[in-house]
Amino acid sequence: MSENSSTTSTELEAKENNQQDNVSEEIIAKDLEQENSEKESFIPEEIPSADDPSSRVKKYDFDGAGFSLEEFDSLLGKYDYNFKPGDIVNGTVFALETKGAMIDIGAKTAAFMPMQEVSINRVEGLSDVLQPSEIRQFFIMSEENEDGQLSLSIRRIEYQRAWERVRQLQKEDATIYSEVFATNRGGALVRVEGLRGFIPGSHISTRKAKEELVAEYLPLKFLEVDEERNRLVLSHRRALVERKMNRLEVGEVVVGAVRGIKPYGAFIDIGGVSGLLHISEISHEHIETPHSVLNVNDQMKVMIIDLDAERGRISLSTKALEPEPGDMLTDPQKVFDKAEEMAAKYKEMLLEQAEEGENPIASMEV
Repeated sequence: MSENSSTTSTELEAKENNQQDNVSEEIIAKDLEQENSEKESFIPEEIPSADDPSSRVKKYDFDGAGFSLEEFDSLLGKYDYNFKPGDIVNGTVFALETKGAMIDIGAKTAAFMPMQEVSINRVEGLSDVLQPSEIRQFFIMSEENEDGQLSLSIRRIEYQRAWERVRQLQKEDATIYSEVFATNRGGALVRVEGLRGFIPGSHISTRKAKEELVAEYLPLKFLEVDEERNRLVLSHRRALVERKMNRLEVGEVVVGAVRGIKPYGAFIDIGGVSGLLHISEISHEHIETPHSVLNVNDQMKVMIIDLDAERGRISLSTKALEPEPGDMLTDPQKVFDKAEEMAAKYKEMLLEQAEEGENPIASMEV
């Protein structure tokens, strides 16, 4: 009994020792395996470079991802720009083609600018205005077409800015110079800031025929600036009158020639600009018609009685130069000879009337 018990106790101790040895070996093996695995994970040969080609061509399986490719594309679409007609956006030119230019504005598809939209001015080719890789502003003309492509324009931006500039010039009452590029039955055509402007024949002050004005630069003033109606009307006569007015003054006597006679008066050319000699300012005596006193091409002396720069009008008088009422009817040469003397008297009267606060012209008509 005791022998068997001794044997059993010895066997149990041996088993326990073997189990401890096995556990120790397993722990050591695991520790070694972990240490080796940590060393292997930092082997330099296994670390790809930042520009490793294999990293650029590596294929990924999205089947097990949290969302599908369609959902991914939809998510990207939420971050796309919301382009609308009328917007002005920055774009990069990346291709010049025969019919237009391809522009990258950050949309899904490259936008297209037709040849006719490249400039407000006439150009021979796209390269006159655009260069590859150039960055500039573009106007969005329309919604995306069936291919998701937008249409762009530079001309629309230039057009808007041209009208803004023209309105500012009109506000400043500026005198501009522009070249006549064509004429028609009604007048002459010019370009102002790229816009087509029209000069009515009645506002062209020159002895040349209209056809001879082509390629000439004329001083011009603005008569009408209407973007809504696309009307830009200018005056050569007003520009000349203003320039002439800067050298003229009320009460001055000038020599002129009769260029036209109307029932209400005569137009007198005084150094390249026309002034109106109204029928009521020809003589103190009543006149039925200017034709009874004046003839076209008559040389005469007239006195300036009003300068209206805003309307471009010069008002003239021979009545103020008559030594005696009615001299323009009976002895016009006497009026011519005494003109400066009568003008001096007129200036004295102007000063007196100014001091008294009266209108000298009204006083003369009483």
